[in-house]
Amino acid sequence: MRIALFTETYLPSINGVVTHVKTLKEGLEALGHTVLVVTADSRVNNHVIADDVMYCPAVKLKKIYNYDIAPPISKERLDKIKSFAPDIIHIHNEFGVGISGVLIARTLKVPLVYTLHTMYDDYVYYVAKTKGFGKIVTSASHLYAKMLASTASAITGPSPKVSEYFKACGVKKPVHVIPNSVELDVFKPENVDRNDAVRMRRKFGFADDDMVFCFCGRLGKEKNITLLLEYWAKNVRPEDKIKLFILGDGPLHEQHCKEADELGISDMVKFAGRVEHPDLPVYYACCDAYITASLSDTCSISMLEGMAMHLPVLSLKDDLNVGQVKDGINGYNFTDADSMYELLKKLRDMPKDELAEFGRRTRESIKTSGAIRLANDLLDVYKEAMEVYKKKNKKRKLKKRYRVIRHRYVKRSVTKTGKSI
Repeated sequence: MRIALFTETYLPSINGVVTHVKTLKEGLEALGHTVLVVTADSRVNNHVIADDVMYCPAVKLKKIYNYDIAPPISKERLDKIKSFAPDIIHIHNEFGVGISGVLIARTLKVPLVYTLHTMYDDYVYYVAKTKGFGKIVTSASHLYAKMLASTASAITGPSPKVSEYFKACGVKKPVHVIPNSVELDVFKPENVDRNDAVRMRRKFGFADDDMVFCFCGRLGKEKNITLLLEYWAKNVRPEDKIKLFILGDGPLHEQHCKEADELGISDMVKFAGRVEHPDLPVYYACCDAYITASLSDTCSISMLEGMAMHLPVLSLKDDLNVGQVKDGINGYNFTDADSMYELLKKLRDMPKDELAEFGRRTRESIKTSGAIRLANDLLDVYKEAMEVYKKKNKKRKLKKRYRVIRHRYVKRSVTKTGKSI
């Protein structure tokens, strides 16, 4: 099968969507399929294809994470995709490149699959600074998502949250829930030299007997870091020997550092700043567990990477993501500052061998979350989308044929009788 994956962001950028598309591409290619990734890149002036990736000319949006946005219409892009001759087009974003995928799928008469990765209701604040305008933007984004879903032969998402989001948008199509995957061969404790992990702990001032909980992600409002810091400040004390290690950068980095100072917990919270993706394993290896208070994630790839590195997870309970963190299996769910504190101490007080076994069970719980599983799941969706498109196309042809026959009949009747019917 020849598959074109349309995504607004791709390597060398790193985020959840990039990792998902990269892993999907690798899985599909391992199964013998041909893949072309289509992405925006402000560094090029013409459409360039290199290593099965098409880079489309774009502009950089400095106010929105420096994302590159490409215009949705381009004859050069259309011609190159036409030459690639895809059997299916799969869009992963909703902007310039995503709309381009919708238009090209329609032009080339190719089935379209749409994956929603982002709960946009949680990101409205980036463009709407007032509550009233926020409602308008939310309503518009729902209409937009509904429009995109209506053009697709199949829609997917990494968690049941996506199904609920589409329902809120008025979409009645079924949603294929396909959990995100993780690079299990990359995020593997055996790949990290323990001496490197020890040096990393010392670099950030963690003592050997400190229990270190990490979070990894973009530091934006939607990640709920402020709440995590407030929960930490309520109960955790320096003598507890429990530390918080925040990996990542973002628009609220400085604000969160200031919050930690104002809350009096800066001695228990360390900020690593931006961490390049290849360096993440050693950062995870120097930690003991993963913690998150984010309710915006559909199926956090950063969390999965931590779990692959034997880090049990403490997660703020999310009713729409029930099952991702299973109490006693791969972590625990907390509901407030007090329950979080009790769980922090519970993991801290576990005997080392018991905690190590807990870590092994955590990785075991996601052992099927690799590239091949992701590719096989989506291949099933692709095949279904092709069948849906084929049936829809057949109905469209029958309707067209009926209209032609009816037109001819009416025309003959008018000719014979001089009256219309």
